[in-house]
Amino acid sequence: MKTDVEYLEFMWPMRHFLITCGDIEGKSNIIAVSFCMPVSREPSLIACAIGKGAYSCKLIESTKEFIVNIPPKELKPKIYYCGSHSGYQVDKFKETGLTLQPARKLRVPIINECIAHMECKVKQEIETGDKNLFIGEVIEAYADESIVRGEIKIEYAKGGFPKKIYATRFRCK
Repeated sequence: MKTDVEYLEFMWPMRHFLITCGDIEGKSNIIAVSFCMPVSREPSLIACAIGKGAYSCKLIESTKEFIVNIPPKELKPKIYYCGSHSGYQVDKFKETGLTLQPARKLRVPIINECIAHMECKVKQEIETGDKNLFIGEVIEAYADESIVRGEIKIEYAKGGFPKKIYATRFRCK
């Protein structure tokens, strides 16, 4: 016999990303995202789904730029903080102590503590239910040399499926 389940549970584990948006000289923000994936090799395109009500969604719609930052596992508490607090209410750079640094080609900052970065210009935005799907062309990608040499591995999320964050079909208690 088969029973109803939370469909996202079977997509777990996912990799977590910290997406930066906004202007380094103005208001910048960080959002933790798991719904991010490559969608084309040529041209190099990445799709990221961000909640329509999120501050980051508004910033990306305004600037048409975002950066996908790859955090090391040591940033797990900061990833959780960025995913559970709104940029409308807090300055996530200030609250987490993460360091913003100028990107190579975009006005959006990178997160210095992250180990790889993909600078993206929005090519298309698609409304998809409660999220907007931003498809960005990767115009610059770079990583710490330790990643390139294979000394550090990028890990997926570990632990059980976080129903409190991702549950959509069933109310979590």
